[in-house]
Amino acid sequence: LGGIWDQVGFGFHRYSTDKQWLVPHFEKMLYDQALLAQAYLETYQITKDPFYSRPAEEIFTYVLRDMTSDEGAFFAAEDADSEGEEGKFYVWTIEEFRQLLGEGAAPWERIFNLKKEGNFLEEATGHKTGTNILHLDMSLSQWAKETGVKEHELEQQWAAVREKLYLEREKRIHPLKDDKVLTNWNGLMIAAFAIGARVLDKPKYAEAAERAVHFVLTKMRDDQGRLFHRYRDGETAIITNAEDYAFFIHGLLEIYGTTFDPNYLQAALDLQNKMLSDFWDETNGGFFLTEKGSKDLPVRPKELYDGAIPSANSVALFNLLRLSRMTGVPAWEQKASELTKAFSGTVKNQPT
Repeated sequence: LGGIWDQVGFGFHRYSTDKQWLVPHFEKMLYDQALLAQAYLETYQITKDPFYSRPAEEIFTYVLRDMTSDEGAFFAAEDADSEGEEGKFYVWTIEEFRQLLGEGAAPWERIFNLKKEGNFLEEATGHKTGTNILHLDMSLSQWAKETGVKEHELEQQWAAVREKLYLEREKRIHPLKDDKVLTNWNGLMIAAFAIGARVLDKPKYAEAAERAVHFVLTKMRDDQGRLFHRYRDGETAIITNAEDYAFFIHGLLEIYGTTFDPNYLQAALDLQNKMLSDFWDETNGGFFLTEKGSKDLPVRPKELYDGAIPSANSVALFNLLRLSRMTGVPAWEQKASELTKAFSGTVKNQPT
């Protein structure tokens, strides 16, 4: 409902800067779209409430429209700034709003909390900027009860208004797009689309996942089957890390679970074997972040902590358990057990 969600063009901004969830840092990251779509889809499965499926579908609309290459790979991010100002692309003065919508502006000004003096404060001074971030205090279904309009009618009216706002906003100077293709973040987005296809029964989402899988497997692997981390303008570069394997295998297992194409399961098995040979700690268990023989860092770190994205080890544990069930091969479960033991002391002492 808040300003962290792009009410006009869809997709989540990076994080909120205030406790009301009104003012975001306006950057949009691919991994946020992927992880939030999965969370919304799981919540929808539990509740059967379309309030939760809709944001997932709108995230997919945004990613397919603005964050997907012609070849089907997913871009990394969109910047927060345009014309040297953070958020300028996304905010509205009340005059712009009224000029565009005419007499129909009034109810939407109320619903989306627009003010003449603006609701967007300048971060350094706290002064009002005269611009507004569209946000809701309550859902459209609650507004329908408040105004006595049928919910589906209010939603249809908003869809028409939103389309006008979107087309007008498209005329503005866009924030810069980070059009790198990163293997790890693409793995998360592939998983989200694959789950979306299953849960929402929409084959087009599976097709989007498959196109991205094909891109990574054909453009971002070397002759030995090792993944690269980054692709841009026809160039693959940067030695891969454990996240690339863990997250991409996660994506492969989800698209296999949607299509049951055995090629995806085989690719996951091949890459899991590669991850074990290049990243596994033979002495203490668990996966190092960097591959065997890497000279980039003086020591090989091993990460357990889940931050803005999950750690390679937590996703790998999930992958190993799923592979053990899908293939019936006990060795995968054994590796999962070793991975659990490697970190059990840390988890027990620091459960958060």
